Amino acid sequence: MAQRIPFTLRFLQATSKSGWIALGVFALITLVLLPLAHLALPAGHPLHVSDYVITLGGKILCYAIVAVAMDMIWGFAGILSLGHGVFFALGGYAFGMYLMRSIGLDGVYHSNLPDFMVFLDWKALPWYWQGTQYFLWAVVLVLLVPALLAFVFGYFAFRSRIKGVYFSIITQAMTYAAMLYFFRNETGFGGNNGFTDFKRILGYSISAPGTRVTLFALSALMLMFTLVLGRYLIGSKFGRVLTAIRDAESRVMFIGYNPLWYKLFVWTLSAVLCAVAGALYVPQVGIINPSEMSPANSIEIAIWVAVGGRGTLIGPVIGAFLVNLSKSWFTMAFPEYWLFFLGLIFVLVTLFLPQGVVGIWRRMRGQAKS
Repeated sequence: MAQRIPFTLRFLQATSKSGWIALGVFALITLVLLPLAHLALPAGHPLHVSDYVITLGGKILCYAIVAVAMDMIWGFAGILSLGHGVFFALGGYAFGMYLMRSIGLDGVYHSNLPDFMVFLDWKALPWYWQGTQYFLWAVVLVLLVPALLAFVFGYFAFRSRIKGVYFSIITQAMTYAAMLYFFRNETGFGGNNGFTDFKRILGYSISAPGTRVTLFALSALMLMFTLVLGRYLIGSKFGRVLTAIRDAESRVMFIGYNPLWYKLFVWTLSAVLCAVAGALYVPQVGIINPSEMSPANSIEIAIWVAVGGRGTLIGPVIGAFLVNLSKSWFTMAFPEYWLFFLGLIFVLVTLFLPQGVVGIWRRMRGQAKS
């Protein structure tokens, strides 16, 4: 009888040697070199890393987590979601509620209520705001609310065998409906302006260099965890069944597997990872509003995955960095034409790079070996 391999060992073996080396280099840069260059070197030093770079880097790291989460369902399960922005925003709103409560009497109106509630003449906190002054309860909300929405939505969609373009359309409708709901002032989420003007997190000033570096490092750690978890799942029996469902769902059902639970699990997990990314994103950027739920944002997530390379895990990370760094430059240099550049990138990748940037590397390696 074959000896069972312990779970911990299988988890460590899930990533190849070159993958661990790449993760180690990434950890060295994001957890050691960049923080030291930001905190230890003076502002005038040529190697000093500015607040802007740390904030931008932290934001893109959060986007990269979302891209990997999207790749898990699109690249390996064949489920194209155009509504993942809603899970990202829900995680941001859930943690934003804690950040708003942490402002306390330091707000504009010196009230225990968030400033926007005082402005709208609210007399008391709504029931769903109760307990949000506690960090641990905020973390529970970040994980639970998006997971519950994803599970309920996914259960009925997958049980009805909705897939392909029809599934993409209803996910886009879901995120658009959520955006319209959060735009309303009476819902208690800040309306059009959302949440902003955060002061503290766990008692520490949110604008302090040490806090910014800590949030940046946590985002990097979460990205590394997401990559290793994704690699483990895809390399396991679960991942093999998942890719079989993507390629031939009817055959998988014929041999006795129920695709519903496989698709539902990876869909819910992907939603939770997006929510955690949203929770890390909000304190670094300093604002969360309903525009994060716009259908255009969810489409942009799919573009990151397509540009980097769908079904590769590392490709979406590359795509998220490439597209968002380009966006940062183009929005400053050509603010009126950024959307045209984004559309052009997507069209060119679709026509000439169907396997994304990672596909170029694979072809180069293949040619070198031959």
